[in-house]
Amino acid sequence: VCLKHLGAFRNSSLGHSHFKGLKDNELPRYEMVCDLNDFRLYDLDDKKDYAFNLAELTDNLHLFDFMQGGGIDDPITEYDLNEKAAELLGELHDALEDSGYEGHELQVFMVRVLFILFAEDTGVFNRHQFTRYLMRFTDESGIDLPSFTSTMRDQLVQCCLFNWKDISPAIFGSLFQSIMNKQARRNLGAHYTSEDNILKLIQPLFLDQLNAEFKQANALKQSKKRNDKLIALMAKITQLRFLDPACGCGNFLIITYREVRRLELRIMQAQQQHSAQAGIGMEIEPQISLNNFYGIEIDEWPARIAEVAMWLTQHQMNLEFAKSFGREPDLLPLKEHAHIHHSNALTLDWAEVINPQQLDYIIGNPPFVGKNFRSKEQSDDQASVFFDVKNWKSLDFVASWFYKAAIFIENTAIETAFVSTNSITMGEQAGSLWLPILKRGINLQFAHRTFQWHNDAKGKAAVHCVIIGFSQMNKSTKYLYDYPDLKAEPIRLKVSNINPYLIDAPNVVVTNRTTPLCDIPAMDYGNKPVDGGFLFLNAQERTDLLANHPDIASWIKPALGAQEFLNGGKRYCLWLPDSSVKQRRELMQIPELKRRIEGVRDMRLASPKKQTQTLADTPWLFAEIRHPQNGTYILVPAHSSENRPYIPLGMFDADTVSTNANLMIPNAGLYEFGILTSQMHMDWMRTVAGRLKSDYRYSAKLVYNNFPWPTVNDSQRKQIETLAQAILDARQQEVDKDASTTLADLYDPDLMPPTLRKAHKAMDKAVDGLYQKPAFNNPLDRVKHLFERYVKLSD
Repeated sequence: VCLKHLGAFRNSSLGHSHFKGLKDNELPRYEMVCDLNDFRLYDLDDKKDYAFNLAELTDNLHLFDFMQGGGIDDPITEYDLNEKAAELLGELHDALEDSGYEGHELQVFMVRVLFILFAEDTGVFNRHQFTRYLMRFTDESGIDLPSFTSTMRDQLVQCCLFNWKDISPAIFGSLFQSIMNKQARRNLGAHYTSEDNILKLIQPLFLDQLNAEFKQANALKQSKKRNDKLIALMAKITQLRFLDPACGCGNFLIITYREVRRLELRIMQAQQQHSAQAGIGMEIEPQISLNNFYGIEIDEWPARIAEVAMWLTQHQMNLEFAKSFGREPDLLPLKEHAHIHHSNALTLDWAEVINPQQLDYIIGNPPFVGKNFRSKEQSDDQASVFFDVKNWKSLDFVASWFYKAAIFIENTAIETAFVSTNSITMGEQAGSLWLPILKRGINLQFAHRTFQWHNDAKGKAAVHCVIIGFSQMNKSTKYLYDYPDLKAEPIRLKVSNINPYLIDAPNVVVTNRTTPLCDIPAMDYGNKPVDGGFLFLNAQERTDLLANHPDIASWIKPALGAQEFLNGGKRYCLWLPDSSVKQRRELMQIPELKRRIEGVRDMRLASPKKQTQTLADTPWLFAEIRHPQNGTYILVPAHSSENRPYIPLGMFDADTVSTNANLMIPNAGLYEFGILTSQMHMDWMRTVAGRLKSDYRYSAKLVYNNFPWPTVNDSQRKQIETLAQAILDARQQEVDKDASTTLADLYDPDLMPPTLRKAHKAMDKAVDGLYQKPAFNNPLDRVKHLFERYVKLSD
C-alpha cells in the first residue's frame, strides 16, 4: 500500500467498510505502509496516526507490539528532559529523607530510580514499564517500601513523564547538586562542568588531533593506505586510557567516552563504506571499553552515580551504533565497567588506580575551594601534596591536583588538563604553584585564558575559570584561547610558549620585590590608624567641634580610605604628628578630644597583641605613619572592581591623609600618574595582581615594583605630563557639573564620560608608543612585550 493510499484511506469516512467481504471479528485494527524510508501506521479504532522515518525506527519499535499480540496503548505524554526533572528528583530525595529514609539506603534507592528512568526509555526495559507499574499497581495515596506519601508518589510519577533517553551529563550533575545540601556542596567543591566546558578541555588535549588524523586518513585515495591508516587509528583509540582524579559524577569521563565512541563510529562507517565499494564484507563491533576509564572520587555516592552514568552512556552509544549498523551490541549482562575508586585523591597513590606507564591522559575539574575556606582536613591533605614547597598555604585547594599530577607524570608521555579558577594564574599563587612545577620539567601545552563559568546546575557557580593543559613534552605547536569578551567564544592563537600567566611570553614568574625594578619613587601603604575609630570624625562631628573650637582646624585633616576615595563622602581625622607636648596638653583640655584620645589608649591596651599595647603610649598618633611632609603623592586604592577599564588613581597634597586601605607613592608627579593610569599598566596589573573575590588587589611588591617602565627623554616625559593633566581636568569638569559625582561614577564602564574616555585613550596611545612604534593589537600583545622587557631588566 502506498503512502498516498493511506492518506486517502485515513481521511475517508468509510472506516472498516473499506474491507469488504470480512466479518466484524476479522476486521484489522492497524494499517501500516512504508516506502523503505518513511513509515506510517494508522490505528483504525482509535483514529491515531504515527509517522517516522527509517533513522527513527529504533525509537518507535514499541509501535509494533501489536504484532506480538499486544496493542498500541501509549497514553503517556512525555516531556523533553530538562533541569526540572533533576529538581523533582531532588525534592523526592528531600521528602524521603525527612520521612526518616536516609543514608546509604536512600542513596542506593535514588541511583536505582535514575537507572530505571533511563532504562525504560532506551529499550533496556520495555517502554514505560516502570511508569505503568506506578500508575496501575500503586495507590494514589502512596507506596510502601520505602513509605511514599501521595506527594512523593506524584513526584516520582512526574519524574517518569520526562523522556530520559537523551539524558546528558549536565543533568547528572544537576541531579547531584540538587540532592546535596549547600554546606556539602561547599565542602566537596561540587562545581560540576557543563558539556561545553568539558569539550573546551578534551578537544585541544586530544580530540582535535584524533579527528584530524581520521580526516586525513579517510581522504587518502589509495585504498590500502587509507585502510591501513584507519586500522592504525582504530587500534590507537582502543588503547587510550583516561584518569579523572576528581571525577564527581563522572561528567568528564562520560563526555570523553562518548566522543571517543563517536570517533570510533565514524571510523567503522568509513571502513564499511570502503569495504562495500570493494565488494568485501567485514565484521563491525564496538571496541572502546569502559575498562579504559578511571576515576577517583572522595564521596561515595557521586562515585556510584558515575559508575551508573558510564553504563547509561555506553547504552546510548550502542543505540547510535545500532542506527548505523542495524543491530545493537548486547549490554546485559554488564561485562565491563569504569574503574571508579571511592578514595581521597590527595592521599591516594594514583599508581594504585593505574600504572602511569599505561595511562595516556589525566583530565578533570578539581574542587574550587579558596585558600581561606579550606577545612583542617583539606589543609592537611594539601600539605602532604606540597611536601617540598614552602609557601603552599597561599595556594587555593585546586592547586593540589596540579602539583600532584605534575609529580605523577614525570618520566611519562601522559598529558594532563584541568579546569581551575583563574586565581592560580595571577598574584602570589602564580609563583607559588608554577615555579616548582616548571622546575620539574613541565611545559604548558595549551590554555583557555579567563572565561565566565557556566553550567546547568541549581545554584550556578559564579566564578572565572581557566583550562590548562601540560605535560613533560614541549610541543612546537601550542595554542592559547583568548576571551576578549568573557562570555563569548574564544579566539584561538598559535603561540610559541605559554607561561604561568597564560601569556605567549618567557617562562618567568613575577615574585615580590622590596624595591622597584626601575628608577621610580617607592610605593607604600597609607597610614594605619589602629584606633578603634576614635581618631576619625564624620562631617557633622567636625562641624560641631569646630563651632566651639575654631582654632584647632589645622589639627583636623581630610581622611581618605578606599571607600571615600572611590565613592565619595566626607571623613576627617585628628592628625597630630607635628604637635608639641604643650599643644597636646592644650588639646586634651577639650573634653571631646580627651575622650577620643583616651578611647584610643584604652582600645590599644585591651588588645591581645603586645605591639598594639605598646602603641598605647602614643594614643594621639596613628599606629603607622607614612605621610609625606610636603609635595604631592599618588593614591592607588588597594582594591578595585574588575569591571572598571582603569583603576582610578588620585593625586593629593600633604593636607589630605590616606589610610592603609590605599597605597601611596610620595614624591610622585604627573608623569608617574600618566604611566600608571595607562592601559599598558592596567594590562600588567590584570595579569600579575591577585584578587579579593573578583576585585583586583593592587600590590606594591608584586605589581608596582615589578612593572617594566619605559625609557623616556624629556620631551616624552613632558607629553605624558600634559596628557595626565588632561585626564585630571576631564574629571574635574564632571565634578563641576555635579558636585556629587564620584570616581566610581566616572569609571563606570557604561557611564564613563566621553571627554574622560578620550583623555584616557590619548594617554594609552602615547604610553604604547613609548614601548614600541607599531601599535599593539590587544592586551595580550602588550603583556607579552612587558614580560620580554621584564626579563631584560631583571638580568
